[in-house]
Amino acid sequence: MSGDSASAPAPRRRRPHRAWTVAAVTFLTIIGAAGFASLPGLLIDPLHAEFHWSRATIGFAVSVNLALYGLTAPFAAALMDRFGIRRVVAAALTVIATGAGLTVFMTTSWQLVLLWGVLVGLGSGSMALAFAATVTGRWFTERRGLVTGILTAAGASGQLVFLPLLSWIVDRHDWRPAAVTVALAALAVVPLVWLLLRDHPADVGLAPYGATEFVPKPPPQPGAARRAIRALVSAARTGPFWLLAGTFAICGATTNGLVKTHFVPAAHDHGMPMTAAASLLAVIGVFDIVGTIASGWFTDRFDTRRLLAVYYGLRGVSLMFLPLLLADSVHPPMVFFIVFYGLDWVATVPPTIALCREYYGEDSAIVFGWVLAAHQVGAALIAFLGGLARDAFGTYDPVWYASGALCALAALMALVIRQRRAAGEGLPTLS
Repeated sequence: MSGDSASAPAPRRRRPHRAWTVAAVTFLTIIGAAGFASLPGLLIDPLHAEFHWSRATIGFAVSVNLALYGLTAPFAAALMDRFGIRRVVAAALTVIATGAGLTVFMTTSWQLVLLWGVLVGLGSGSMALAFAATVTGRWFTERRGLVTGILTAAGASGQLVFLPLLSWIVDRHDWRPAAVTVALAALAVVPLVWLLLRDHPADVGLAPYGATEFVPKPPPQPGAARRAIRALVSAARTGPFWLLAGTFAICGATTNGLVKTHFVPAAHDHGMPMTAAASLLAVIGVFDIVGTIASGWFTDRFDTRRLLAVYYGLRGVSLMFLPLLLADSVHPPMVFFIVFYGLDWVATVPPTIALCREYYGEDSAIVFGWVLAAHQVGAALIAFLGGLARDAFGTYDPVWYASGALCALAALMALVIRQRRAAGEGLPTLS
């Protein structure tokens, strides 16, 4: 062997970009906090049996939670710009744990509204999908659609982890140990966030993944609330904002508000055991992971407007058939519905975030926060109205049919969103 080859340095192995580590921590954080979203549907029957609260009353507490989840999101995105992702998310997880943990001591319905509705709603809204949008926008210039799909699927992964466990705890040990489990899971993620999450690639001397040049960290943005309102006022002057907000409100109504909140008690009405119904929701989570990641991949390659129209149209068809499928046991047509619906559960998120980024640039995470607020307001309305309909009609069937019709409307609205014009031509505005 020659001296030159003997002294040649060994080739250095390229380490994965730090953006992937941050994305992994974000994924695990969303999973760890997902327990709070898995529990409300499991609490309706136990709380009704123990405290004799109406389903509409319990649904109201859930609706407050869902509404605050959405209304907090745009301010949280601005707070992340002001104080950093790590601080905001750690504080949010602590608030969630506090609200969920204190529910074990409640004796009246207003305490449920305060603890589960207000505290858990504010905490969860502070690390909602705007968290994923902020991380993706800062750390990635390539693979954004794919990463958005993966981070969105984290909520479904958490549902997969928590739903069977929590339903077993509620069935065997009452609902209080389940609430404590949710609180402990949220607290367990705080050290992970504090030690491994970083606010910006510049904090570790890197360019965003896929960027050809270093991007300096922007200075903290003062006036978080003012900036969130300013972004809303500016976006509200454009037509795409209202179409995106409207379609996403229907998305929330037909997922979090309807299926996540009322599927378990609706199946229980037909004689299906709670653990079996909760397991079906968990299976939705399995296929949601596949569908959402695939949607992120599609978003990088296809027209996002047509994707949304297809997603909403297919969801509406599946909901129209659901009343015919509910029974006292799991059967093949119900399994087909679960798989089909699961693939579509939050497949709408990657193209919606992409459209916000296309139209609203640097303010896209905050604007998406307001679009998410519409999503949660839609979810809150159906969470309350679904319980009210069940009390009034003794069945959930009218709610399933109405939700299917809303999905058809959302598909049409998605097709109406106009293509972004060339640079300098401005956005389509409201006349």
